[in-house]
Amino acid sequence: MLKTKHKTGLVFFPAFDWAISPTHPEREERLLYTQDQMLEEGLFDIEGIIELKPDPVTLNDIQRVHFCVPDPWSVTTESHFISAGGAKTIGMAVLDGLVERGFALVRPPGHHACRVVHGARGFCNINIEAIMIEYLRQAYGIDRVAIVDTDCHHGDGTQDIYWHDPDTLFISLHQDGRTLYPGSGFPFEFGGINAAGKTLNIPLPPNTSDEGFLYAIKNIVLPVLDEFKPDIIINSAGQDNHYSDPITNMNFSARGYAELTALLQPDIAVLEGGYAIEGALPYVNLAIVLAMAGVDFSRVKEPDYDPAAIRQTPAVTAAIEKMAQEVLAIWQQRKNLKDQLLRQENPRQRNRNIFYDTDGIHESQTEKIRICPDCAGALRIDSTSDRGMHVLAVHIPRKACAACKATGYEWYDAADLDRFDRIFLQDRPEDTYHEKSAGK
Repeated sequence: MLKTKHKTGLVFFPAFDWAISPTHPEREERLLYTQDQMLEEGLFDIEGIIELKPDPVTLNDIQRVHFCVPDPWSVTTESHFISAGGAKTIGMAVLDGLVERGFALVRPPGHHACRVVHGARGFCNINIEAIMIEYLRQAYGIDRVAIVDTDCHHGDGTQDIYWHDPDTLFISLHQDGRTLYPGSGFPFEFGGINAAGKTLNIPLPPNTSDEGFLYAIKNIVLPVLDEFKPDIIINSAGQDNHYSDPITNMNFSARGYAELTALLQPDIAVLEGGYAIEGALPYVNLAIVLAMAGVDFSRVKEPDYDPAAIRQTPAVTAAIEKMAQEVLAIWQQRKNLKDQLLRQENPRQRNRNIFYDTDGIHESQTEKIRICPDCAGALRIDSTSDRGMHVLAVHIPRKACAACKATGYEWYDAADLDRFDRIFLQDRPEDTYHEKSAGK
């Protein structure tokens, strides 16, 4: 009987009752074929692989991370609570020592959901990884977290949530944003003024194959992780880099995903994208699970796999090698990046226009951060959507100094309901959430 090197937990949640539309690529079959494949391959006959059942997250879990407009019930369904709960279940199992590693095979996905949520963008309503991470920080006291996002699309929502957090390293490997939604994720996006250099973006050329992805992992991601020394590593395990994916332009294979996972050694993986429902996902998911468990994955192969047909060109290889030098230089110079940001015209403020492609919503944001040498800084977000909601969202960070906590409450108390429809406050040191609105 096969036995794993690392005891590995799996959570499945196909979300039978939730879909954007019956034919949309983000639908329940994404996981149903994977479940069938794993049963056929006898995965659960391997000693050390166990299946866990998800519990929903709580309202407090969501409000620890997000400002939902006008409230969480308006932008989520029960399936979103359970999807995030699947990630939380795996996180708890790892931190409790029930398993050594875990993979949350859940939908709906989450990495395009920002801190403020007016609706769905990139098929995402709430950020399931961030909800899991902040629960684990609150419940287990973990501090330094590394998130490595290997989805083909830039994880712009996760980047937004951790933009100002010096204790969270966010690394995203993705298809170049000049060629794919959401059009972001460039090396100059390296984090806010209190966390400069803790966001690293690695945009890869279209048609990058196994060789290029693994080069980036070995030559950028692993050296940075070794220096950052996280308490835990999270993999946002999007599978839409696969050569057969219908909405992307990459040439990664199931075996390549397994080798990436074996190199990265994540404590927790959370499923994100991947839309080649029959030809890729069952094989990629199987390969990832075997790699996490420390079981031989060399025989996992797609029926149409042809390495010669998907081999990257010398031009792609050269572009990736050049990119690696640029990203590593940002990491190595991170202590000087704050001074670079301070020389900007208004270093405390960030203005953004955000499009919710799934729901067709336009949001305008003005974000103000308190520049602080001691913590992540109090954060003030003035957000308006074209659906008519105008809100103020104040975030007091998890390890806030006294000055930032006082500033956060000053912003909240001074805000006028004659101007805003809702006024929110996240007090992370106290793990509380406050709201002011007409009639409350």
